[in-house]
Amino acid sequence: MRNKKHSQQTEPKESDDVLDDGLATSGSVGGEDADQPPPTEQAPATEQGDGSSAPDMQSDVADLSGRSDWRRVADDQREKFLRLAAEYDNFRKRAVRERQEAGWRAQGEMVRGLIDALDDLSRFAHVDPATVDASTVVQGVDMVERKVLKSLAGHGLEVVDPLDHLFDPKVHEAVATEPALSPEDDHMVGKVYQRGYVFNGHLLRPARVVVKQWNG
Repeated sequence: MRNKKHSQQTEPKESDDVLDDGLATSGSVGGEDADQPPPTEQAPATEQGDGSSAPDMQSDVADLSGRSDWRRVADDQREKFLRLAAEYDNFRKRAVRERQEAGWRAQGEMVRGLIDALDDLSRFAHVDPATVDASTVVQGVDMVERKVLKSLAGHGLEVVDPLDHLFDPKVHEAVATEPALSPEDDHMVGKVYQRGYVFNGHLLRPARVVVKQWNG
């Protein structure tokens, strides 16, 4: 009897141990879950206007470096453009100055050739009329004229004196007409009122002439 009672009293201990083990097991599981942090929710990726994901940090850095490279290239090209514009402006000014200086040198050479003729003309302009006859003055003026024309011809001047030549409207200007004595004289220059001049192929002044006209 005592043994039976003792066995009946000891049986609840086993159930208590089982219960304690179960609680310990559940407590350990619960403790491990308590130690782990709750899962964090990931923020949804933002989308750009075209539906693609926004660039990450590395792509942002690459984009910024690319922009700085393009800006540096643009600055270099701008400096080259400004330098080229300044060089062209200097070239243009230098070309204008050289062209002016060349024109002045050419004019100086022309004037130098007229100095002797001016000296001769001055001498004949200041002669004493009481001691010099008219024929001498005429000869002197004729000499000065030949000298001036010779000097100007060296620079490209041509005299247009179309007497007894066919009328050319390119270098002649008809101021009047006169009857022609024969058909062969039609449109021929009968008189020259004023000679014309051509300088290096450019007409300075047309010769003013009288043109013969055959009336039949």
